[in-house]
Amino acid sequence: MPASDFALHPRLAADTTFVADWPLARVLLMDDARHPWLILVPRRAGATEIFDLDAADRAVLIEEISRAGEGLKNLTGAAKINVGALGNLVAQLHVHIVARNIGDAAWPGPVWGQGTTEPYAPEVRDRFIGQLVNAL
Repeated sequence: MPASDFALHPRLAADTTFVADWPLARVLLMDDARHPWLILVPRRAGATEIFDLDAADRAVLIEEISRAGEGLKNLTGAAKINVGALGNLVAQLHVHIVARNIGDAAWPGPVWGQGTTEPYAPEVRDRFIGQLVNAL
C-alpha cells in the first residue's frame, strides 16, 4: 500500500487542519478548541485497522503516537493523554491523541459526542499549529 495512493477521507479533511507529514502519518489538528486534539493518519491506501499495516509500519506508528502524545502533553501541560483508534464513523485508519485535564468540557468521559464543537478562531489555530510544529 504505497503512500502515493493515499487520499485523506473527506470527513477528516473537513474536521481538521494540516500540521505536518511525518515518515508514516499525516498529523492533523482537530478543529475543536475545547480539547487539544491531534489525529495521525497513516499514509497507506486502504488501511482501516492497525493490523493492515506491515510490521515495520506498525512500529513506526507506535513511535509516532508516542512522539505526538509526549509533545502534546509537554506543550499543553495536560494531566492525561487519551489515545484511540475507533473508526466507527470514518473507516480510514486514524489515531486520536487528545490532551485531557480534570474539569475539561468532557471530563472524565470520552471527548467523542460530548457537547458542541467549538472551532478554533483562525489566528488561535494558526498560532497553536506553530507551537505544535516546534513541540513535536
